[in-house]
Amino acid sequence: MNAYTLASLAAYFVLMIAIGVYAWFKTRADSAGYLLAGRGLGPAVTALSAGASDMSGWLLLGLPGALFAGGLVEAWIAIGLTIGAAANWIIVAPRLREQTERLGDALTIPQFLANRFPESGTLLRVVSAIIIVGFFTIYTASGMVGGGKLFETAFADVLPQADLSDYMLGIFITAGIVLVYTMIGGFLAVSLTDFVQGMIMMTALVVMPLVIFFGTDSAVPLSAVPQEGFLSLTHGATAIGIISAVTWGLGYFGQPHIIVRFMAIDRVENVPLAGWICMIWMVISLAGAVVVGLAGRAYAQTTGLVVDDPETIFILLGGILFHPAVTGFLYAALLAAIMSTISSQLLVSSSSLTEDFYRLFLRRNASEREAVNIGRLSVALVAAAALVIAADPDSEVLGLVANAWAGFGAAFGPLILLALTWDRMTGAGAVAGLVTGAGVVTGWIALGWNSTLPEALGGGAGLYEIMPGFIASLLAIVVVSVVTSPARTPA
Repeated sequence: MNAYTLASLAAYFVLMIAIGVYAWFKTRADSAGYLLAGRGLGPAVTALSAGASDMSGWLLLGLPGALFAGGLVEAWIAIGLTIGAAANWIIVAPRLREQTERLGDALTIPQFLANRFPESGTLLRVVSAIIIVGFFTIYTASGMVGGGKLFETAFADVLPQADLSDYMLGIFITAGIVLVYTMIGGFLAVSLTDFVQGMIMMTALVVMPLVIFFGTDSAVPLSAVPQEGFLSLTHGATAIGIISAVTWGLGYFGQPHIIVRFMAIDRVENVPLAGWICMIWMVISLAGAVVVGLAGRAYAQTTGLVVDDPETIFILLGGILFHPAVTGFLYAALLAAIMSTISSQLLVSSSSLTEDFYRLFLRRNASEREAVNIGRLSVALVAAAALVIAADPDSEVLGLVANAWAGFGAAFGPLILLALTWDRMTGAGAVAGLVTGAGVVTGWIALGWNSTLPEALGGGAGLYEIMPGFIASLLAIVVVSVVTSPARTPA
């Protein structure tokens, strides 16, 4: 590993920690300051924080890897995500910002749900917190796997005498840096680092395709890939396959680490501007990731580059095509994608453990300083649990993300949408939707129906678990709410 590359990465790590220290001095020493930055984020920071915390390591690992292996047909995921994100900014963002402040100034999603449905408040907070911490532990593990793969692929020659494998070393370094700035700076640190990380990610995803096509000694035509239908959006695709890919977009409505950004923006009037900024960033970044996967396959085909794991194509190209100092920047972009999501997930998990468990059952009268310290401890505990899951070097980033994304999307997506837009929804309906969505997703995965459907369901390729989970949750909310809703007095 070249000294320039290491210096670039070291500079990135120092910058992240420096932002954390800055946020520590700027953040109010209470729960509102630590968990929501006092609802004072500007539109640009809100936009890129939402985008960067959303994309995670799968943007530079999982998505390019899927395109590398399967061709353009895998881009349906990106299409579905773009549609879902736009709908999220239009439908959820302004309503959630306004209602969370009006209904008891809620600091967490479970608090908002409890304030919205006081008749089932305690149960909603407990069930929500369990789902958030459970699925976020898996989601956080996916980011750590990304850090491990980076070190395993690119840094094998850095510390040849290390007691730990390069994979585990990458996990520990990734988790360690995130823990430092998240624990000391809270939501403001996470949001500011997300902004910087989002800019780094987008720049890397614009630069790499340009260098592949125009910066190499010989042209790299995409047609060089011998795989039939490699550049087709429909070749080999089934209706179930396309539906499974596009329905990733349904997950946006229920991702706590994304929608909590809507709660933190300074004014409702700034939501549309933030939405435009985020969508422009997202389209550019997703398009770049798609091209990296396609062009990376063409480059490997043309040059004979051996790629054992498609999810490492970004890492391999970064080490081959660029000056070592730029390589360090590209690796920092990958770490930025990973860290931006891990930090957001750790903080949301911490807020649920603190506000929806510790303060609810153990110390109702806990001081603000005590609550902040418990929040910091919770960050460390969730990180430790995720590290245990990530210790398996055979884990796939996209697979872990897909499971957690579906869990949140099905459990919280219909619930958040209807809670914000349907007056007749009841607390019993909210609980039914949470449990049903999470239960169907978990059962679908356990039965393997996300890989292969049974004959009774038509057989063939599996259906992504978010679709049945989302529909089941939606139906449960509507049916139970109608049954338990007080009868309306005729006008």
